[in-house]
Amino acid sequence: MTPRPLRCLLVDDEALARRGLRHRLTQIGGVEIVAEAGNGREALALIGQHEVDLMFLDIQMPGIDGFGVLRTLPVTRWPLVVFTTAYDQYALDAFRVHAVDYLLKPVEDERLREALARARKLKEHSDLEAQHARLLALVGSDQPSSLGERADDRLTLKDGSTLIRVPLADIRWIDAAGDYVVVHTAQANHIARASLRELAERLPPERFVRIHRSTIVHARYVTRLRPHINGEYFVDLDGGHELKLSRGYRDQLDKLA
Repeated sequence: MTPRPLRCLLVDDEALARRGLRHRLTQIGGVEIVAEAGNGREALALIGQHEVDLMFLDIQMPGIDGFGVLRTLPVTRWPLVVFTTAYDQYALDAFRVHAVDYLLKPVEDERLREALARARKLKEHSDLEAQHARLLALVGSDQPSSLGERADDRLTLKDGSTLIRVPLADIRWIDAAGDYVVVHTAQANHIARASLRELAERLPPERFVRIHRSTIVHARYVTRLRPHINGEYFVDLDGGHELKLSRGYRDQLDKLA
């Protein structure tokens, strides 16, 4: 049985680079290019519109760069990622450890074939959670944080010797993979090294609701609940983000109503 083609999103601010990558992928085969984006904002919108297995993501882009795209998305919606860049100052080995692969422009056909083979293997083994954890480690590697104590009505994140105090009222949702959590606010996203269970125990349960093993949401910002399948729900937030409530957390619905 022929496996389903990998559904790919190409993200690069250079149209020529996207065209070249599209041509090479088409020649190799086994992929379906569902959309292309010329910047980070377009990429975020397209991920919301399409089912994407694999994203070829340029690192350097004006506005929201490649890392910014990942920081903005809920972790549970991250596809597999192959980073691309025209610059070679990045540590190739480090990127290969965390992402599916890392391609230096101009992209060589053999390297592209290797990246696709790795992506298919990860997809077939459904190892997305481990992949997300590695990506979080990479995205947060420049400014690794850890959780501090909650004081008054704020959550304190520790970044080296600096303390960042985030008002609980500003937190929209929190998601996690592995040993990292991402605290999403309207102004910024903060990555900290901690478990979601640890964080859930420290947040006021009347305001912050666990809706998935990887997601906590601030009930204040929930605008709509939409039934999905098998007892799951889509949870819409006022900023336009969509999260998923898994059937294992259906008993939390009353807190969101």
